[in-house]
Amino acid sequence: TAGGILPALIGTLWLVGVALTAAVPLGIAAAIYLSEYAPDNTFTRIINLAIINLAGVPSIVHALFGLGAFVIFLKPLTGGTCILAASLTLAIMTLPVVIVSTRESLQAVPQAFREACWSLGATRWQTIRKVVLPNSISGILTGVIIQVSMTVGETAPIMYTGAVTYVAFLPESFTDETMAMSLHLFNLSFVMQDIPEALPYGVALTLIGLVLTLNSVSIAFRMRLRRKKKW
Repeated sequence: TAGGILPALIGTLWLVGVALTAAVPLGIAAAIYLSEYAPDNTFTRIINLAIINLAGVPSIVHALFGLGAFVIFLKPLTGGTCILAASLTLAIMTLPVVIVSTRESLQAVPQAFREACWSLGATRWQTIRKVVLPNSISGILTGVIIQVSMTVGETAPIMYTGAVTYVAFLPESFTDETMAMSLHLFNLSFVMQDIPEALPYGVALTLIGLVLTLNSVSIAFRMRLRRKKKW
């Protein structure tokens, strides 16, 4: 209530980092399967429909799912309410964004590139790893940028799974509970009493600055990769 936000700032970076670590590899792998391996049949169409529906689920539903799955059911593995449980909940919530953006980027690579590799004797996986993925990485980063923005700003999914109102220490591992900027802003705005009027606005401005900084780094990296394209 005095204005300190360092534990919340560091905790937010922890949540974003662990959520990215969980969601990005799984999302890219799922997109590769759907784009490059899966046949066009009823099963694949059901998977695509499930991904679209998952993207439309409200965040509070993801919060209750994370509470049941990662805090209660998998408590022996996650340790209950902690950064890992909150980050896995955020990863599940943002996974459809990564899958859809990656799949569209993979499908944007010309089919002639694949056929040229196959004619030279390359396997399907060698073609994906050496040609398709390098030429679609900039589009994949678009999904990662969107995921970062969503992860930083979400409150409900972390409120029940790992974020707390106050801790007097900085998180040192993903088994710790932590403060988060979005939950801290919610508490200052609607829960806590007798705080300076300017404090919530300062936290909000800092949160916006954090999102802009993370996105700017990702966009700069994406633009650098795009300049290396030969087509």
